[in-house]
Amino acid sequence: MSKRTHLILFLLMVPVAFAFSQEAETSSITVSMANLVIQLGLILFAAKMGGILAVKLRLPSVLGELLAGVLIGPFALGSIPLFGFPGGIFPLGMGELAVSPELYGFATVASILLLFVAGLETDLSLFLRYSVAGLIVGLGGVIASFGLGVLSAVWLMGVSPADPMALFMGILSTATSVGITARILSDQKKMDSPEGVTILAAAVIDDVLGIICLAVVMGVVTVLRGSGGSLGWERILGIAIKALGIWLGFTLLGLLLSKQLARFLKIFKQPSAFAILSLGLALLLAGFFETEGLAMIIGAYVIGLSLSKTDIAIIIQEKIHVLYDFFVPIFFAVMGMLVNIRLLADPTVLAFGAVYTILAVLAKVVGCGLPSLALGFNPRGALRIGLGMVPRGEVALIIAGIGLSSGILDERVFGVTILMTLVTTVVTPPVLNLALNMKGRGTRKEVRAAETVSSVVALPNHEIADVVMDSLLRNFESEGFWVQLMNVSEGLSQVRKGDISISIIEGEQDITITSAPEDLLFVKTTVYETLMKLDDSIEKLKKQFDPKIMQKEISNGEGRAGKEILKHLRTACILPQIKAETKEELITEMVSCLKKAKLLSDPDQALKDILEREHSISTGMQHGVALPHGKTEGTNSLHVVVGISRKGIDFESLDGELSRIFILVVSPKKTSGPHIQLLSAVGALLSDAAKRERLLACKGESEIRKFLWEKA
Repeated sequence: MSKRTHLILFLLMVPVAFAFSQEAETSSITVSMANLVIQLGLILFAAKMGGILAVKLRLPSVLGELLAGVLIGPFALGSIPLFGFPGGIFPLGMGELAVSPELYGFATVASILLLFVAGLETDLSLFLRYSVAGLIVGLGGVIASFGLGVLSAVWLMGVSPADPMALFMGILSTATSVGITARILSDQKKMDSPEGVTILAAAVIDDVLGIICLAVVMGVVTVLRGSGGSLGWERILGIAIKALGIWLGFTLLGLLLSKQLARFLKIFKQPSAFAILSLGLALLLAGFFETEGLAMIIGAYVIGLSLSKTDIAIIIQEKIHVLYDFFVPIFFAVMGMLVNIRLLADPTVLAFGAVYTILAVLAKVVGCGLPSLALGFNPRGALRIGLGMVPRGEVALIIAGIGLSSGILDERVFGVTILMTLVTTVVTPPVLNLALNMKGRGTRKEVRAAETVSSVVALPNHEIADVVMDSLLRNFESEGFWVQLMNVSEGLSQVRKGDISISIIEGEQDITITSAPEDLLFVKTTVYETLMKLDDSIEKLKKQFDPKIMQKEISNGEGRAGKEILKHLRTACILPQIKAETKEELITEMVSCLKKAKLLSDPDQALKDILEREHSISTGMQHGVALPHGKTEGTNSLHVVVGISRKGIDFESLDGELSRIFILVVSPKKTSGPHIQLLSAVGALLSDAAKRERLLACKGESEIRKFLWEKA
């Protein structure tokens, strides 16, 4: 860290420290809010840095956010006294929790948001389509996980099976984080495999069953605690039926009224408005469920599930993404801050954690794997399915936080659950990858792929593909479809309306559209109309636009020169004596210069793209200047080559003169950067005749660079 950075940090801390030294003169609420604001700021930075580091290590970002919370929490660095913070920035809480109620309140809102989004992402059509296989596999995993979780508490803690702590240990073991598995399946291109489809369907059912179990357990625990901890099994069964009835009743009501609910939200016109209001509904129902003795997250999940099949589900996810990115890292960091790492060093706690983790892994592998053997899978496929269901994630952490805040779990057991979550999340990816790479199919018989069809639209180049893609998405929007950019860097979009779902992938020279067979005619009609409109527009543009006239305006214009060119120009890329005699030879020589300097990832592709751009219309300007350029996948960053030809080269310039000054610009195709801005700056620099003569008079690389530095 530089001295300047140290000085800036010191100057920033002085007013903060001074403010906190005036605590006696300030109201307690002001001090609490100031503390909260500073804590949130530090948490956001720590969680984001932890998440980035975890991703670089090819681990889920949630692990980095969780461990960042452990590091800065009250049981670690957070309690170290600092000037202005005598108890540390994150002092140990005096009540049931290690953090302040205000900070835990943010974590609670984040957990509601998490389950609301989880409900939105629940694929009910997948649930129904693969309900038999998914139900059998998911139910097997839930029963085995819940049973072994309760058994571990009975065995290791000496409590009864009906004890609230034992019930919570069972619930914690049932949660599955299919997001980790889905990423692995996607990387291995196994999403459409029988194992992949079964895992995803089972995970949906697993989530639903887990929420049902949580509702039942919370209802039972609420009554158990109110009655002093003793209830007969008949009474417990009655409470379970009541809790299940509340959940099932609201879920069915939400699904039946989902279209009316979506229609009501659309009254507010703005997508951001009905996205926020849908979250408001989730908060309202979450609060109601809490008053009924059920967990708040169950109510949030119900609202998300109710809206999941509506045509606004995707747009809600997109608009609420910023809130998600803000709140969720706070949740995971706060969960990490609640971990007492001093207790985790206790051999007894570590032993408990090891046994509980092993049982949690076995429960999913055996509980989900064995039933799949009866569904046409062989042992290889059963192993893949069982391993795919092993990771625990955010839901387990949310349930653990509920147990800790309600006093059902103590710090030791909470630490054990965190340990189990970390281990299952870290261990699963490499083990599942090994299982997926095992030779041979996972089913006893060949299974036909899912019924989807793809239509490929071949296009001349990437630029045309961009234009067609934009126009196509606008046409879908005009038909009442909701459009979501799923992955901008990979050109993946999804359009949805009612029960119609279409995915669109933009390639370099094509667009691939995947839909259900019954929607193929609609897709082809939309593509036809899009291309016809574009063809008509291009014909009109050709009649009205003369590129040579605009080139002359650019050549004679004045603009901002600046030193932008020097940031991307190396001395090794200055050619004071061009040897080439033709346009193609010149571009090849300049690209070879970049290749020799090892600045191109694919020199052949770069040369091809620059020549293709040159063939569309010459980059020979006026007054002996030419600016060959192109965007390509052959480079990872913007580069410049400056060349001087003493003889001159016919570059088909606008004024018919030979070109002597050449500046080649090459930049990445899919990365934003000052490509056009740089071309404009170069044009402005060389618009002056005196400057052009001075540049031509330069003898070597250093003299040319010095001239550009002085005149740019």
